[in-house]
Amino acid sequence: MLTLVIFFVIQNFVAQPYQVQQNSMERTLEPGQYVLVDKLTPRFDRYKRGDISVFTPPQTWESDSTPFIKRVIGLPGDRVEVRDDGVYINGTALEEPYTYKNSAGVNEPTTASSDQASWVIPAGQLFVMGDHRQKSADSRVFGPIAETSVIGRAFVRYWPISTVGILPTPAYPGLGAPAP
Repeated sequence: MLTLVIFFVIQNFVAQPYQVQQNSMERTLEPGQYVLVDKLTPRFDRYKRGDISVFTPPQTWESDSTPFIKRVIGLPGDRVEVRDDGVYINGTALEEPYTYKNSAGVNEPTTASSDQASWVIPAGQLFVMGDHRQKSADSRVFGPIAETSVIGRAFVRYWPISTVGILPTPAYPGLGAPAP
């Protein structure tokens, strides 16, 4: 009985396994890989640009209830623009070495997936994008997501064994705090 209680507490409040099911994070995370999702520290620390988040898809999105996994790009108060095959935060180009590169080692274009190419992120919301921009249904399509829909941060890949490792959160030099 104690084992069940411990499992329940850990699974619901501390960490949870998650199997990657979409192609949107390709090369960073491949379909079929497993990550551990930290559910505890987001209760004490805000999400940061570059965090890999697992979240419930917006209700307006037509899909099953399978959680999505994407990278946090924009924070509350940020102005996010998708233009010139790049992403700009508050006018500064984002350096994104983690994005998908084709077999020739070239980044595929980052284009807006809708008519909208600029967003100001409201309080309590995040702008998320997949690392494989051409295969990602993300905030470019369904808009910013509520922070309350985020299940947690993926922080370690643990399966298959050959891919075990910490998922680093990139630094974005030259990018200050979100706009007021």
